[in-house]
Amino acid sequence: MKLTKMSHSCVRLEKDGRVLVVDPGGFSEEDAAVGADAVLVTHEHPDHFDEGRLRTAMEANPAAEIWTLKAVADRVSAAFPGRVHTVGHGDAFTAAGFDVQAHGELHAVIHPDIPRITNVGYLVEGGKLFHPGDALTVPDQPVETLMLPVMAPWNKISEVIDYVREVRPQRAYDIHDALLTDLARPIYDRQISALGGSEHLRLAPRDAVQL
Repeated sequence: MKLTKMSHSCVRLEKDGRVLVVDPGGFSEEDAAVGADAVLVTHEHPDHFDEGRLRTAMEANPAAEIWTLKAVADRVSAAFPGRVHTVGHGDAFTAAGFDVQAHGELHAVIHPDIPRITNVGYLVEGGKLFHPGDALTVPDQPVETLMLPVMAPWNKISEVIDYVREVRPQRAYDIHDALLTDLARPIYDRQISALGGSEHLRLAPRDAVQL
């Protein structure tokens, strides 16, 4: 399986000639979802869910489908009849030939005065990769590659480190990093690598690796 990191929280997965894209939001490239056979969206915040990027992908491939939670599905299902699937915690499904399980129910707390929205993470290919969206959800099975939200209004580095420790992946790649400046990156890299207990890695946008 090939992993390509797009900007911020968007990733592209390729296997057997098919493409699965997760969270092509407003901070990712305009073409982030182009060529996708399936798109997964973790929640409704615009840095993860952009209707324009989804529409471009769905129009480019009339067979493409979307899997997401109800809050997002309600906003796009009318435009793509029969191609939008609503999922929630505990659901298992196949998208573009990838086996996927949904984990988690709520977005992380931003502030007690801000109501929490729904959020679902996606475990791909039996734990080969986990994308949590905007939450520190711990799946109930081992994870080889964790997509790690390193910098957000809702987290701090001690929580990020403890999350890596709890999931215990073989490796963790940074996501949710559009707000992380180049000046701060070495600090995050050093502390997460030293304290997380797993291999900590970072990909520049459009860089790819084989998992």
